[in-house]
Amino acid sequence: MNGENTKGLLATLNKFGCGDDLSKVRRSKQIRQGTGKYRNSRYVMRKGPLVIYGDGSANLRKAARNLPGVDLCHVSRLNVLQLAPGGHLGRFCVFTEDAFRALNNTFGTNKAECTEKNRYHLNRHVMNCADLSRIINSDQVQQKLRSQRTSQRSHDKTKKNPLKNKAMMLRLNPFAKKRAELIAKREADRHNARAKTLKDKRSKAGRAAKHTRT
Repeated sequence: MNGENTKGLLATLNKFGCGDDLSKVRRSKQIRQGTGKYRNSRYVMRKGPLVIYGDGSANLRKAARNLPGVDLCHVSRLNVLQLAPGGHLGRFCVFTEDAFRALNNTFGTNKAECTEKNRYHLNRHVMNCADLSRIINSDQVQQKLRSQRTSQRSHDKTKKNPLKNKAMMLRLNPFAKKRAELIAKREADRHNARAKTLKDKRSKAGRAAKHTRT
């Protein structure tokens, strides 16, 4: 990669197809919202391509510091936050030739250990197929699953008051209907007994008995 100056680095990046990403980053530059704009970080922009260099391309740092959106990282200092900022995989990464050759010594391979890190091994693939939806919907998995259960709950979200709703009260207390009938019968008997007592008092015999007592 030609990284002697900023102009040469920009031409090389455009040659590699980074022109669309660089223009997208330049268009996304805007003033930060909130009070964070006062803390020496007034502008924000989207992430652009990541240029990974080695010891033989140390002059790239000076050449790329005026290119908006272009981040640089030494091959020995790569981390997940730079390769997947914000947890989003698929960042556009550009390796220099010496950085690409230094990957095996920095991170090792599946057959050999790395020389720059002590007791570090590359993670091996545990799953042969990473398509989870295909695995879940396969016949081997579906035949081991239980049948789908359906809920028997009522979909009526309103909570009814059993003191005012007779159907809800009967569901909670089956004796409520019989109790209501007994109460009604007792009130009717009391009303009839009081009416009979008043009738007897207002009759001729009742008035005569009252005057006899007085």
